[in-house]
Order: sequence, then C-alpha cells, then structure tokens
Amino acid sequence: MTDHLFNLHGDVLAAMRRGPKHFAKLAFVLSEADEPADTELGHFRDRIAAAGPGDALTALWHRTLTGWDLAEQADWSTAPPRTDARRTDTYDRLGFGADLRRALDSAVPVFKEPGPTVISKEFVSWYSRDLAAARSFYWNSYEQLLRRKGWSDAAVAGLDEASHAVVERLSDPTRTEAYGARGLVVGYVQSGKTANFTGVTAKAVDAGYRLVIVLGGTLNLLRGQTQRRLDMELIGQENILRGADPSDPDSLVGVDYQDDEDWPAKFVSHGHRPFNIERLTTRDNDYRSLLQGIRALEIEKREPHLPLYVPDNLHRAAARVMVVKKNKSVLTNLVKDLRKIGPILREIPTLIIDDESDQASVNTSDPKKWESGRTQRTAINGLISELLGLLPRAQYVGYTATPFANVFIDPSDGEDIFPRDFLISLPRPTGYMGVQDFHDLDGGGTAEETHVRGIHDATGDRLQEAMDAFVLTGALKLYRIDHGVPGGPFRHHTMLVHESVKMDDHADLALRINTQWHQAGYTSHEGHARLEKLLADDFARHADDGLPTPSDYAELRPYVSRARQLINAGGNPVVVVNGDTDRYFSQVDLDFDRTPNVWKILVGGTKLSRGFTVEGLTVTYYRRTTRQADTLMQMGRWFGFRPGYRDLVRLYIGREEPLTKTRTVDLYEAFEAICRDEETFRSQLSRYAELVDGRPQVTPAQIPPLVSQHLPWIKPSGRNKMFNAELVEIRSPGQWVEPTAYPTAPADLRHNTETWRPVLESLDSTPVTLTCSSSEHGRSDSYEALLGTIGHGALLRILRDLRWSVPEQFPPHLESLVPTGGPGEGIDDWLVILPRQTSARRTEATVLGSPPLSLAHRTRRRGDLFGAISEPKHRGVALRVAGALTDSGDPLVESLVRERRGVVVLYPVVEDEPRPAADGSIDPRELVMAFSLVAPKSSTGRERSLVRFRTVDSGRGDSAIIDRTDG
Repeated sequence: MTDHLFNLHGDVLAAMRRGPKHFAKLAFVLSEADEPADTELGHFRDRIAAAGPGDALTALWHRTLTGWDLAEQADWSTAPPRTDARRTDTYDRLGFGADLRRALDSAVPVFKEPGPTVISKEFVSWYSRDLAAARSFYWNSYEQLLRRKGWSDAAVAGLDEASHAVVERLSDPTRTEAYGARGLVVGYVQSGKTANFTGVTAKAVDAGYRLVIVLGGTLNLLRGQTQRRLDMELIGQENILRGADPSDPDSLVGVDYQDDEDWPAKFVSHGHRPFNIERLTTRDNDYRSLLQGIRALEIEKREPHLPLYVPDNLHRAAARVMVVKKNKSVLTNLVKDLRKIGPILREIPTLIIDDESDQASVNTSDPKKWESGRTQRTAINGLISELLGLLPRAQYVGYTATPFANVFIDPSDGEDIFPRDFLISLPRPTGYMGVQDFHDLDGGGTAEETHVRGIHDATGDRLQEAMDAFVLTGALKLYRIDHGVPGGPFRHHTMLVHESVKMDDHADLALRINTQWHQAGYTSHEGHARLEKLLADDFARHADDGLPTPSDYAELRPYVSRARQLINAGGNPVVVVNGDTDRYFSQVDLDFDRTPNVWKILVGGTKLSRGFTVEGLTVTYYRRTTRQADTLMQMGRWFGFRPGYRDLVRLYIGREEPLTKTRTVDLYEAFEAICRDEETFRSQLSRYAELVDGRPQVTPAQIPPLVSQHLPWIKPSGRNKMFNAELVEIRSPGQWVEPTAYPTAPADLRHNTETWRPVLESLDSTPVTLTCSSSEHGRSDSYEALLGTIGHGALLRILRDLRWSVPEQFPPHLESLVPTGGPGEGIDDWLVILPRQTSARRTEATVLGSPPLSLAHRTRRRGDLFGAISEPKHRGVALRVAGALTDSGDPLVESLVRERRGVVVLYPVVEDEPRPAADGSIDPRELVMAFSLVAPKSSTGRERSLVRFRTVDSGRGDSAIIDRTDG
C-alpha cells in the first residue's frame, strides 16, 4: 500500500537541501489534491508517537534532523552544532509546535556524539551536501545495509559525517587542473576504520572517481578480508556475478563466494546499476598482470574528443576497483600495466586508500646513505610514489590507528605520502571497548579489576587459568543464547595467545597448549571444580546485571560440555596463525567467513597483530615485548566491539616480562603509557582543530611536535620512521600541567629544593580549608593547605633553573609562560598551594626552615618518570582560581581569584621512608620538590596561536625553523 505521508514528507524535505523551511507551507504546495489530510501536522505527530522500529517516516526524519544537528556551517542558524539550541532553531524554521517537537525529540534525540577532529589546509569546497544527495546511489545502498545490520541512526549519521569530511577534502574529480590530495585518517585499533573507508569509497565513486586502489595490508589474510568486506557491503552481487545466472552452476564457474557461508544472503544487492563497478581483483586472487589485457584499465569515453573528467564522460563510465597487497611483485605488475595505458592516465580521477598506512608504506631508508643527496626509497614506498606520479589525479588517503610514522614523514618530499592536506581523527565509536575499558587512567574505576589478570613471577604463567576462562566464557555465551540474547555475536569464540614473533616458538607453544588442554580434565570432577571456583571468584562477581547469568555452576554445567566440544572440534583446540602454511597447526579452521563456528585458541604473531580482525575474541594471553609504541598498540587485539559479552572479556598480560638480560618490563603499564601517548595526540588535535579567525591554527605539516612519549624505553615508532621534529611550546591555559621527569641525583634534588626557597618562604604558616563544589568539574572536594603568592617573573626564574631527568619534557610548557607582549596576554602572579594531609598517620617535616610540610610518598613507575603525583581532589580549586571554572561555591576560594593569576600546587615528595632530623627537618637531597601548575585561562591572547614548534624540514635546509605566527 502506498505510504502517502512518507512520500509527501520525502518531497518536502528534498526541497530543503539548503536548510529547514516552513514545513506546512511547502507541504501545501507539494501535496496531492486528493490527499489534503497529509499536510496536517497532527497526523505527522501521531504517526511519529506511535511508530515502531523500522518505520520509514521516522527513519527519514532521523536522517534529516541529525544532518541539521551536525552541520558545521549552517547559514540558517547561529547556534553551534550538536546542541539543543541548534535543534530549537530547526523547529522554529519548520514552524513546528510544542507537541510535535516533543514527539520528534523522543523519537530522534539531539545528536550530541563527538564528530571527527580535522586538521586541514584551507581547501576549495566542491562536495556540498546538495551534490552528495544528488549523486548517492552507492552511499544510499551502503547506508541501508548498515541499518539492516543493526547500526543505530546515530552510528550511521556519525559515519556519514566522518566520510563526508574525507571526500570533501579530496580534489573535485571534474576539475580541469590535476591535483592530488594527501590525507590521513586516524581511528582506534579494531574500531571500524574499514567501515569509514568503505563509506568514503561509496561516496567517491558516486561523485565521479573511476579508479579505486585499496592497498589492503601486507598479508594475503588481510587483503582477502578487505576484498570480501568491500564486495559484500559495497560492490554487491550484481557486480560480482556480472550477468552470470545464480541458479546455473555452470555459469558460476570462476565466480567467487560460492562456498561462502554468507553468500548471497548478506551480500548487498543493487537490483539495477547506474553504471558498473568492475573488480580487478577477487577474494582469492590479488592483482596480477591482467589476463584480459590492458583494456581492463582503459576507460571508454562517450565524448572521445573530451577529457574523461568532463561530467558527460565521467558519470557514464564504469569504475574499476582493486584490492592489492603491499607486495613488491604485485605493485610492480600494477605499475607496469598502468605505464602501458598512455595519456588517459592523466585524466582518471583516482582514489588510493592505504589500509595500515604506517606499515610498509613509509620510506625507512637512511638519509645518511643516500647518494648525492638523492632520495632513495624502500620498495613499497617507491612503488606507491610511482603510482602517484603516474596518476596525477590520484588522491591518497592513509588509514591507521597508529599515525606517528606517517606524521614524521618529511613534509617537503612532494613525491612521498605525508598527509599535507588533511589529518582526520575519528571519534571513539559507541559500544567500542578501548583503553578506558582496560585501564583506570584517572586513578579510580574498576576497569583493571574487571578485565585484567596480571602474570607475575609469583603467580606462575596462569595459562591454565586463561584456558579455563576461555571454556567458561564459551559456556556463558551459550547460556545467554538460550536465555534470549541474540546469538549473532557468539558465532565465533576465540582466545588469542601471543608470546613471540618467531614461528618456531609458535609451534612449540601450540604443542604445549594442545597437551595442556587434553590434560585439563574438563570432564572430570577436578576440572569442573576448577571452573566452578573461577565462576564464583571472577565471572559471577563482574557479570553484567543486564545480561543473563547463571545463579550457580550447576545451572551452567551443561553448557560447559557443549563449549568444550565446540572448542575441541576436529580433536585440536589450537590454530597457529603465521607465515608458515606447511606446519601441522597452521590455518586449520580459521576462515571466519566460510566456517560456521570458529571456536579455537589462536597462537600467532605478526598476522594477529595488525589489521586482521579476530572474530569473537574473548580471552587474550599476551606476553610479547617490543620497544615501539605503534607495534605494541597494534597488538592490542582485545580492543574492539564485544556486544553481549563485554563483561566476559579478560586480558592475561605479563607484568614482569624480560626486555633484556637484566631488565623486566610491565606490559600492562606499557600499554597504559602508549595509550596516554595516543590520547594526548588526539586531545591536542582537538584543541588545535578549532579555526582562529576562520583560519587553521596548524596544518598537517605542523603535527609532528604533537607526538608524545610517556615511557623512555618505548619510542612512538621505529627510528627509521621518525621525522626529526622538536616541540618548542605547548600552551595549556586553564589546564592542569603535571611534570613527572624529576632528577634522581642527590645533588640535583638539593639544587631543585634550594631553587624553590623563595616560594617556601612565601607560605603562610596558618593552614586554611579550601573547597570546590563545581558541576563543571563533576566533583565536590575539600582539603587543608598552606597558601602563598609569588610574582610571575620570580616563578619564571625558578622554573628555568630546575633540573630534569628528561630535559625536553618541561621546556615546551615553560616556553608558553614567557610573555610576548601581545594584547590581552600576560600573567601577574601565582597562587601557591601546598596541600596538607590531615590523617593521623601523616608525615611532616620542615624544608629549608619552612613551616612543617606534609610529605607525599610517590614512586617512579616508568624509569625515572613518576606516575600520577597530584591528587584529583586538589584540582578543582586550582582550576577555579585560574579561571577555568566559573564558581567554586567557597567564599575563601572566590576571594583568591584574579584575572591574570595562575596556580602552582607544590608536592614535597619522598620515594622511601623519610628520615627527618632531630629538629624535624628533612635533607633536601632526599626530597623531590614536585609541582603542578595551571596557567590563567586569560593568558591566551586573541591574536596568539596556541602552538609554536621547531622542526627540521629538508625543504628549509639544515636550519631549525621557529614559526611564531598569529592566529
């Protein structure tokens, strides 16, 4: 039956491409004469209020309202995006009344999820929302598929926004002058980057890009996985079959996916096509010298005398898509074939997507060994450079979760892949299990207690316990299926064991696990007693209250038997995943696509540490060390989406693993440190993404200084990938800054303590109670402290004279405090706060004749670096006095606030049991005078940029360039 109301609303909204307009007036003009009731808003309100899941009209308004919520540049509203005020402006322009507004707000909540963070050069806008809507065949198909897969409207809207942000920064495929943009998209490990570049590909093909080359990792495993994903969700059945009759077996010879568990039901069907997509690779076949001849890459033009990029030619030509491995022979064949085509190459709008772009793509050759100053490239980097040279209209977009190697590329190397045009950081997706779910970064929380099980010398290897957890979680999944939880996410159930990169070690470990499995006694009384104890001590305690959980082990026991059978199918619970396909354990039952259920323990290294999605991963056993942050982060396969079993995820991780013959490292602490590096990178991108006077604060070429390093033994990337950049200044007005790199030598400790003498002498000996109750801060805290004040010049002299164990850590912050004389800038003085402990067990001592001071006990967690020094309860007052919060609720604190006043919080720290002298004093050689500071919020002058840096750029000779730019 025809849905007249839906059709009318579709027509009306189609007429609002430039923003909301008065709905009733447009509806009256566009409605059919015999359907006058459809124009009445009361019918619309009742339909929305009564709508169930899948209602087409509600989905239409969800897409539309969310699009208006997100619009960054809306000339019809002055309200910021993602706010209630923006939605109010929308309703006002639509002319909707209060009842309809309430119904729509209930059905379509205001989209407030964070969007992508974009660092970009100024670009020519060509990909408007109007153009995107006018040419959207493949995007609409992809969007509908995602909704059928269960994606929420908010998730689809977020993907739409993020993929649009990429495509609009590519070159217009119809422009006359050739230009190849270079960009980088940064996601989280296993967070849906493939969904983003599938959306980008769909929109790019719709817009006119006619050659798409996806560099799908360095392994056949990854390339095949990416090919299947694009075929299933974008290219579709018709483009795969290419006219073959799906009911005729003879016509299907040579057509892939006939043995795929999901073919054809889960492969998108387009019904008809506005033009073909021709696949130049298949699931099982990487790019080879083309069997059908070079004509497969020749694109016919409707108007032969005009260039391909002219719209009449472009939008009638078929697109070519290939997914190729980053392999020297494969890319060499592709380059050779392209060279044979001739001049038309210069006319083909091309999109090159480089998945895991920090792997193999980056030039790692040593500049010191280059002959006569000529750039020498590693094989893959050189072939990518050749591709870009052959295709002047090629747009290169790299995708990675570990971007440091990419932003360290020389920006002046015009033939390389530095993201000179844009860098986009994707937001953390809803439902994603990431660093915050495994690490208590702020000191509180239960993430570690819930999900992490440390492997120490004292605990033994805990491998049997991890295997028991794997069996138990499998049983719990089966139990949940029987109690109403959708079983789709439980199709595969896996455990990952990663101890080494060596294949010989993998074989030995697999044999050990296989032996241990068959000796575990999962059918014996002892085995069941072990599982019962693990359930009671661990999984029952941390179970999600919203999901079915058995009341006792007896209720779960039948499911344990079934889980054991699934894991032991074929007589072997172990699969080795590495580069040696001849070994006994290798690749058995590991095809997640063609196998109904993969319930196995996976042992591996490289193949399981980058890009490859381990479906159903629930228990991880991880003990491999590395000195590179990006390599370590890519091994975090436990990050990802775990619907229906988040509470069951467990990470068994080494806490005392040998790094050298004499040194052990804590891998959990290492992951926490590199996650902090990553979050620092993202947070600084967010700060500098905001335009100042309509212009970018920084361009991608200025990103290298934003990369940080929390652990001295883990570099952001390999040394052969790191661009030479040095950060000069980080401005953090109104933000808590906490140095941690204090010296260890007694002489240096004494020097620092003596340096702080003027501050200690400024302290009032009478303690006061400071309170901050702020909804902005989300806390209500109170504590005792000694107070003092010191002038800005005096504090600068102190800070400049301090000594550090890592000399480069604090100077960028110090530089930000140096006055430049700009209008509206400046700091007058600093409030000094020295918190006092009130516990009966507190330790106090005098320092250089000061009043008795409370000593804080802290430990160095990362080499010479301390972990957290400050206490969260001390931050609110400091932030309020510095102007970062609007009110503390405490008259005393409010009396301390000044427009140009910063705050220094002092922490006299001892690392061992203090040994005060008879007179109550402490030796300065045993004291770390730690501090945190908050520069006044007002100290950022309107015309001064938030970032300054020094970088060594080959295009500027050997000199260091300091950019001190306005705006």
